[in-house]
Amino acid sequence: MRPKAIVFDVNETLSDMTPMSERFVEVGAGAHLGEIWFSSLLRDGFALAASGDRESFGMIGADLLGRLLQDEPLTRSVDDAVTHIMLGLTELKLHLDVAEGVRALTGAGHNLITLSNGSAQLAEGLLERAGLRSHFDALLSVEDAALWKPARQAYHYAAQNRGIEPNEMLLVAVHPWDTHGAAAAGLRTAWLNRSHSAYPSYFTRPDITIGNLGELAVELGPAKDSA
Repeated sequence: MRPKAIVFDVNETLSDMTPMSERFVEVGAGAHLGEIWFSSLLRDGFALAASGDRESFGMIGADLLGRLLQDEPLTRSVDDAVTHIMLGLTELKLHLDVAEGVRALTGAGHNLITLSNGSAQLAEGLLERAGLRSHFDALLSVEDAALWKPARQAYHYAAQNRGIEPNEMLLVAVHPWDTHGAAAAGLRTAWLNRSHSAYPSYFTRPDITIGNLGELAVELGPAKDSA
């Protein structure tokens, strides 16, 4: 069955977050803190979701940065360093395979949306800078849902927003935790495995595994209404 909507995760799936480590270096901190920061941001967002609570991506990210940078030999104040690093999120670019893959999918008649644990504004800017905003029907954020992904309420919010059933959606993500959560919520899943990693055995296996986004259009073929 062809999906009625293809749902894209944003952070790391569409956006290349490698430059965020450079932002840490620019304020006098270690580049390795970039990965620690983002992993900790997700961890704390997930912890809030597990307890039935939520907070915005930006608030958690900034609060974590303030504490993470306290003991670093910064070249500016902690507040200025936090601002500089957070602004890096507004300047990220797409992974190299995204533009071609997106155009192939919409060219085949597929409907695309995003569903991010970050803000819809960040997704908007990312796609606008790449000239791809018009290829997406909607940019959704869990800030408008009950809980963060991978809680099933987040995926169900996306389905309700588009007026379709969860099993009529296909989630595309680089994160196994995201594909697992989507599968538990009834969505079909595609794991974008750019790094050729092994999939965790304790998560529900994805329906589709691809090495780059261009492969997804080949795997799915034309959308039903364009066949």
